Amino acid sequence: MSVSIEQPKVFFHCKDNELLKTLRAVPAVASCVHVFSSQEGDWLEEFEDVECDIALIYADIENERDLAQFEPGSGVEVMIFSDGKPSERIDSFMQRVPGYHFRAPFNEAMVVESLTEAVEDFSQNGISRTKALTSDLDQFGQLVGSSKVMRKLYRSIRRVAATDANVLIIGESGTGKELVANTIHMMSPRSNQAIVALNCGALSPELIDSELFGHIKGAFTGAHRDHKGVFEQAENGTLFLDEVTEMPMELQVKLLRVLEQGEYKPVGSETIKHTNVRVVAASNRNPFEAIEQGLFREDLYFRLAQFPLTVPALNERDGDIEGLVKHFVAYLNRQEQQNMQISTDALKKISSYRWPGNVRELKHCIERAYLLAETVIEPSHIQGLQPDSDKNTLDGDIPIGVPLDAIEKIAIEKTLEDNEGNKTETADQLGISVKTLYNKLEKYDQEPSGE
Repeated sequence: MSVSIEQPKVFFHCKDNELLKTLRAVPAVASCVHVFSSQEGDWLEEFEDVECDIALIYADIENERDLAQFEPGSGVEVMIFSDGKPSERIDSFMQRVPGYHFRAPFNEAMVVESLTEAVEDFSQNGISRTKALTSDLDQFGQLVGSSKVMRKLYRSIRRVAATDANVLIIGESGTGKELVANTIHMMSPRSNQAIVALNCGALSPELIDSELFGHIKGAFTGAHRDHKGVFEQAENGTLFLDEVTEMPMELQVKLLRVLEQGEYKPVGSETIKHTNVRVVAASNRNPFEAIEQGLFREDLYFRLAQFPLTVPALNERDGDIEGLVKHFVAYLNRQEQQNMQISTDALKKISSYRWPGNVRELKHCIERAYLLAETVIEPSHIQGLQPDSDKNTLDGDIPIGVPLDAIEKIAIEKTLEDNEGNKTETADQLGISVKTLYNKLEKYDQEPSGE
């Protein structure tokens, strides 16, 4: 696409005159070439007739239907503005096309900063980055949040997505590490290829070798046919390795070899296969602590963490908690065709809690409260929170002289009960893998009952 370095071309489709006036007045935008839709005509056709670099679209009820046919192209920076009501069409567009989504009431400072950064990219680079995004967004790829720490994360994602560097995402359970990985893939030049995910902590050492590299028929008992591993499934795309620090040490050696040499052998095969994937890994452990404990290879860390990213905990995201609550309630209202409200006291209770389970815990809490409430979510509907907001504790005092295994069993059973049997959420809150949780529960089932 031909681009003017000094004067990027901006396409406006906006029936909100006040918003249009604000966008045009942004100093960085004022120096650009402006192209306006005719409003009454087919704005999609008009967009296709011009070679623009930035598209600013106000999605009202009438034209949000057009988003299904909107194909801006990988070189165009897109900003969608809406009234803030949940919209399946906008959500679908954001899943398909990386872009900005500002919800009303618009934070003018954020809009100005994002537009300025986008225009500066053209001035500095002469051409837009592939599917590049910026910070200060109500919605950023698959992430939601406008706090300062999230905007910093958005900038980092934007920079690394256009490269082929391996990324290691570090963050507590429930912070949205997989959403970060998906957003990186959506914004990357590999977005037209597959992203394949593998939870390294949920597989046995015997299976993970096959899952990574595949196997041929007859390689082991039960191998009745050839199987493609995730490296082959993700060829030319992105491979997301979740809980990578839980990978058995012998597999870490093999993974390191693949990253260094770009080749591997399926289990039972002597054929060498070459790989072209971008690896994005994630861990809820501090990788340096895992290295010190002998659980994670230091050389593998440096291979995976060519660009490390830290996802902030929910309690570090100033101002995002209340916004996320309203976001979840709004989407539940749309789904259930209801008009549920949430009281100020309920919001105060939510805001005062530390949320050790992060966004996932908050989302599940709101979903439970929504089911319990009739028309307004009150503090009594916010259940399952520990009384001590600084840490999760067991009910009552921890007894002295009780074996650690017994205390561990109590913690697991009480957490599982609080999560209504949800093993994935329980494992996340306890900081263990799902596989480890299943192993411990199976052990408890085999213990004598004492009756």
